[in-house]
Amino acid sequence: MQVRLSEGCEDYVEAQIATGLYANAVEVVRAALQLHQDQMQENHLQNLRTAVAVGAEQAERGEFVEQTVDEIFAEAEKEYSGQI
Repeated sequence: MQVRLSEGCEDYVEAQIATGLYANAVEVVRAALQLHQDQMQENHLQNLRTAVAVGAEQAERGEFVEQTVDEIFAEAEKEYSGQI
């Protein structure tokens, strides 16, 4: 795979190599992609934590329905079956 970088990105990659932390451009790009993946995963986990907290607050206020997971999925499938 070949990737074309803007001049600004190329300058950044070269500056990172010049620090001695990375031996070449591949290492810089690999580290950047790993950081991006880590941040995306953390964002996803934070969204899940927020959703769980909202659900817990709703449950504490008595705002919930008593259904099994299978019942919820069956209802969702029935509701959205014609929309895909």
